[in-house]
Amino acid sequence: MTDFDLETLVHLEETFYDDGYKDGFAHGRIHGLIEGRALGREKGYEMWEEIGFYEGFAMLWESILLRDGKQEGRAFQHTTRLLNLISRFPLVNPSNVKTSPAVGEDDAEMTTDIPKLFRQIHSKYKALCTTANVRPKEFEPSPEQSY
Repeated sequence: MTDFDLETLVHLEETFYDDGYKDGFAHGRIHGLIEGRALGREKGYEMWEEIGFYEGFAMLWESILLRDGKQEGRAFQHTTRLLNLISRFPLVNPSNVKTSPAVGEDDAEMTTDIPKLFRQIHSKYKALCTTANVRPKEFEPSPEQSY
């Protein structure tokens, strides 16, 4: 007759629970990453669509003001500032970019606060609309697209 280890039988339920937890955690991590990337792609596209609208609007008003010789007015200043803010918006996903800080820079200076910059762009768009005497259009993303 072989020896029977009673201790393993007592902790059998806990062993199965721990194994199931580890497998479920690994599975959830993989699928969470996939789902997170898909959601990020979708929201990023919506954000860039809106940024593109603001950039086109600012470029249109910049050309109108240049044509009319009104480079000294507040509307032209708002246009210039709006285009400057838009040019600072990152073109790549900052979490995927591995760069080292330049001499004198720290990591905090390298990261861009995207929601803050987006709010600034939206505010500057509204300021431009007010000075240009145009009713601001609340941006609505285009219907479902395949990316």
